[in-house]
Amino acid sequence: MNWTDERVETLKKLWADGLSASQIAAELGGITRNAVIGKVHRLGLSGRAKSPSSAAPRPRKARPHSQHMLRVSRPSMRGNTALAHSYELDVEPEPELIDNVIPIGQRRTLLELTEETCRWPIGDPGHADFFFCGGPSISSLPYCAYHSRVAYQPANIRRDRRPFRG
Repeated sequence: MNWTDERVETLKKLWADGLSASQIAAELGGITRNAVIGKVHRLGLSGRAKSPSSAAPRPRKARPHSQHMLRVSRPSMRGNTALAHSYELDVEPEPELIDNVIPIGQRRTLLELTEETCRWPIGDPGHADFFFCGGPSISSLPYCAYHSRVAYQPANIRRDRRPFRG
C-alpha cells in the first residue's frame, strides 16, 4: 500500500480529529493500525484533539473513612501452647527453641525428609548450608509444632501485621 498525498491528508485530518489508529485504518481501508501509527510517527504528528471521555478525569471511588491501623506486637511463639491450641492442633509440649536454632542432628536434606519430619526450609537453597528443620511433624501437617505456629495464623493476626497504606 502506498501513501498517496490524498491519503496522508486524510490521515492528518482524522488524527487531528482525535480518531484512534484503528479507526483511521478502517476509514482509509487496506492498511493496519500499526501502519497508521508508523506513518503518524514519521510525519511527526503529536498534538491531537482530546476525546470527551479522556479529557475529563475519572471520578474516584469513595473509600470508607476508617481510623489508621495500629501495629500490634506479635505474641511470642516460644512455649505458647495456648496459641497452638487455638489452631486446633494436637501439640505436645516441645523443647523451647532458642533463637530458632535447629540442632545439627535434627537437620535434614531434601532426600532425607519423610512424612514424619518437619519440612520447613532454613536458609538460602542456593547455599551449601541450606537444610530443612527435620523435627517431628504434627500429624497431617508438614511442619513441627513450632513451624506450624509460624505458618498457620488466623486471618485477624495476619491482617494486623499488614503495613498501613495511607
